[in-house]
Amino acid sequence: MKKVLIITYYWPPSGGAGVQRWVKFAKYLSRMNVETYVLTVDPKNATYPQIDESLLKDIPKAVKVFYAKSFELYSLYKKLSSNKEVPYGGFVNTKKVNLKEKILRFIRGNFFLPDPRRGWNRFALKEAKKIILTNNIETVITTSPPHSTQLIGLKLKKQLGIKWISDFRDPWTDIYYYKKLYPTKLATAISKYFERKILQYSDKTITVSHDLKRLFSSKLNNIENKIEVIPNGFDIEEFSYVKKEKQNDDFYISYVGTISNDYSIDGLINGIKQLPEIIKTNLRLRFIGKISSEHVEKLNGIGLKGQIEIIGYVEHSKAISYMFSSDVLLLIIPNVINNNGILTGKLFEYLASKRPILLLGPVNGDAAKIIEETKSGIICSYSDIDKISESIEQLFHSSKSYNRTESDFSETLKYSRENLTKSLIEII
Repeated sequence: MKKVLIITYYWPPSGGAGVQRWVKFAKYLSRMNVETYVLTVDPKNATYPQIDESLLKDIPKAVKVFYAKSFELYSLYKKLSSNKEVPYGGFVNTKKVNLKEKILRFIRGNFFLPDPRRGWNRFALKEAKKIILTNNIETVITTSPPHSTQLIGLKLKKQLGIKWISDFRDPWTDIYYYKKLYPTKLATAISKYFERKILQYSDKTITVSHDLKRLFSSKLNNIENKIEVIPNGFDIEEFSYVKKEKQNDDFYISYVGTISNDYSIDGLINGIKQLPEIIKTNLRLRFIGKISSEHVEKLNGIGLKGQIEIIGYVEHSKAISYMFSSDVLLLIIPNVINNNGILTGKLFEYLASKRPILLLGPVNGDAAKIIEETKSGIICSYSDIDKISESIEQLFHSSKSYNRTESDFSETLKYSRENLTKSLIEII
């Protein structure tokens, strides 16, 4: 049997899309004759932005999970910050950006490099070496963010000579909220140095979209051939037992996930304002996840009193139920630089729900290309108010009878977690 050690900070009971990616890989690796070991942070020490204990049931008994303690700098941040929460999702949960908050961000962006969760590394490195040597493991995968986790792989590569695969779920120094940390030129240079070292010394690098591959390939000469794309996906088993019937006749447009201020919703709001009254009367806008307070204010001013639902974060299985009970699933790509490569995990679960998707984002981006190839929805640019309005009207009249053919859905199946794991095994 092949043996692989996955090193990841985010693991159940932590919630979120990054957790699901490697929980699902571990699940299917263990089914495909790969002896799978996982090293993660001890939950007693961890500072998770989200908790989803329901994901624990997805971990097969065959997967051997080990824990390393951590010194968490974010624990101190929570005590000092006016927001009293671990920041995440482009600071979507930040309620106050006062002078105190800016100072804390500056300290985080310049003195704790590459990120505050580096306090886990020395404990994780020691535990990883023990696991590798005891079990004769030849392949290690490190996944980030937090990007400090990649430094564990770098040291293991140099000290033990193992095969090392680095997995990047997000950009590093090019992430859209990087400048919100107020990094100095020195701090940016140090982070870019770390980034290049990871790309240089890892035997293979995996990332989630073709545009992100382009971005990482630009960091060093002659590394494009060792960077592979394995996107996020959906676990078809999760969609087989969820109740799929709608509860009422209202026209529900639902968004699942995080919406920070970098997500442009003005076009959506203005498009809704142009809708015929009969549609506006029946329309329900539902947001499942964290949404910025500024966007909530905008939505409350849209003139749909009592028709906007802010649900908040829910466990993963409940989020899937909300997808099935929707007429249209809204996908918004952050309106930021390099957003062509943003390929959010929710897209693939939207595809699995077989509900029509309304995408607001770059019309030539990786997400748009997947929607086109799977014939799964309508693509609009952020500011094309007329098309947004017309698309919602079209979906209002057709969503009740919307049905993708089996041949259309067959294109979607290549994004199943099982099929994606086969691609991962080829790299291993």
